[in-house]
Formats: sequence, structure tokens, C-alpha cells
Amino acid sequence: MIINKGTLMLGTLIGAGIGVLLAPEKGKVTRDKLKTEGTKIKDQVTKDFKEVKEDVTKAASSGKAKFKEDLKDFASKSSFKTEQAITFLEKQLAILKEKNKSFQQTS
Repeated sequence: MIINKGTLMLGTLIGAGIGVLLAPEKGKVTRDKLKTEGTKIKDQVTKDFKEVKEDVTKAASSGKAKFKEDLKDFASKSSFKTEQAITFLEKQLAILKEKNKSFQQTS
């Protein structure tokens, strides 16, 4: 989208420049046309720049929100896996305690 607007603007500038330079009119008329075209082009560039800025801002916000969502999902999954690991370790500890009892001497 950004490239298309840039190409369009470049084409407009080149076309306007060639059209004005090849026009068989007096200098004052040509200068007035250049000024008018320059104003139009400046306004269009300003408008396009604002649109691009909005698009980039939206993309950045969207990316930030997606990152936060992915981070939250990762934290949740990590917490679940951590809980599973703790449960496994607790079971193994219980088994070791039972084995250890057989080595203890009773008085």
C-alpha cells in the first residue's frame, strides 16, 4: 500500500512537470500552474503521509497486543507445565521417602 502511493506520487510529479514544461504558454501562466500543481501535490503528500502514519500506528498497536496475548498464553502454559513438574517431583519424593524408611533402624 505504501509503495503504491509512493509510485503514484512520483508518477504525478513527473507527469505534472513534463506537462507544464511542454505547455506553450507564457511564463506567468506556467508559474501559476506550477504553483497550483505544487500545492495540490503537497496536500496529497501530506494526506498520504497521514494515512501511512495511521497504518503504521495501527500495525504497531496490533503487534503489541498480539505480543501481549502470546506472552499471556505462554505464561499460562508454562504455569501448567510447572505444576505438572512439581506434581511429578512430589510423587518421586514420596517414593524416595518410602525407600528411605526401609533403611532406617527401629529402636
